[in-house]
Amino acid sequence: MDFKALFQFLQDLQDNNHKEWMDANRKQYQTIRNSFILWLDELDTKLAIIDPGYYPTPGKKGINRINNNLLFHPNKPVYKDHFGAGLDQRTKQGDFYVHLGRSESLLAGGYWKPDHNILSSIREAIDYNGDELLKILNKKSFKDTFGGLLVDKDKLKTTPKGYSSDHEYIDLLRHKTFAVVYPLSQKDILGDDFMDKVIRVYKEMLPFRRYFNEAVTV
Repeated sequence: MDFKALFQFLQDLQDNNHKEWMDANRKQYQTIRNSFILWLDELDTKLAIIDPGYYPTPGKKGINRINNNLLFHPNKPVYKDHFGAGLDQRTKQGDFYVHLGRSESLLAGGYWKPDHNILSSIREAIDYNGDELLKILNKKSFKDTFGGLLVDKDKLKTTPKGYSSDHEYIDLLRHKTFAVVYPLSQKDILGDDFMDKVIRVYKEMLPFRRYFNEAVTV
């Protein structure tokens, strides 16, 4: 996979973010997209080998559209500034996410602003066995990789309905997003060991993701 070409294409796209430019450069876009899909297929195969519980997700299924949804977000540009894909996609919200962009690149996993039913299931799991989650978050290698912190976007300042303010896991219960992020630099992505780095991050994130997937499916 020529990631230099991917980043150059994204830069050119952001400088010319309109349908006419994309139509004129669609062949280049398809070439880069297909190469990214093949890279995702290779990663998908390797993750299935190391993780017995992995849900096979071919690159063509995992890759996201590059078009922004202008129906719901009319003020956004026509096209995104990144290529993104979700693997291990048994539940789309709880997948392992790869995001490669000009302004930001990252690996992420967990549940981002889940709907009410999923959020309720997650909070019930924390109420029942929050200590297991704390052990995952406090593990040294996990803290070294992700900072040991959940994404705190839209975290409640009050107490969620049905839970007391002195609950032993109240800080966890106040979250509305249950995800961790590993930032990537272009140097990381262009390095010869990038695939190995992604796999290491996946393995470190796995107990965290499995905790929440089990909470949602049980």
